[in-house]
Amino acid sequence: QVQLVESGGGLAQAGGSLRLSCAASGLILSSYHMGWLRQAPGKEREFVAAISRIYANTMYADSVKGRFTISRDNAKNMVYLEMGSLKPEDTAVYYCAASSQFTGISRNYNYWGQGTQVTVSS
Repeated sequence: QVQLVESGGGLAQAGGSLRLSCAASGLILSSYHMGWLRQAPGKEREFVAAISRIYANTMYADSVKGRFTISRDNAKNMVYLEMGSLKPEDTAVYYCAASSQFTGISRNYNYWGQGTQVTVSS
């Protein structure tokens, strides 16, 4: 059974930083491209960042480029999202997800975590 469990969310001030972690089990992490996606209240789920399975190529949404960094440790079955220069508009539930494709398209992700809330105050 595949499980993706996010942690590290919480409350941050604008300009601050948070680090999200995603612990994967039930799959061989190196077999999957990994992503972080988010959903704000009343909005559709949107892509944030992705990292390829072996060479750790990355892609980012324009809204977070230069502020967020995605990384992975296949040996530890972990994926991370370092978030800096946070803005109130970053407030959302953040999801870790796994895909057989290196993709920025939400519907192409096969497995999802339960999400972790990030709230940024102004």
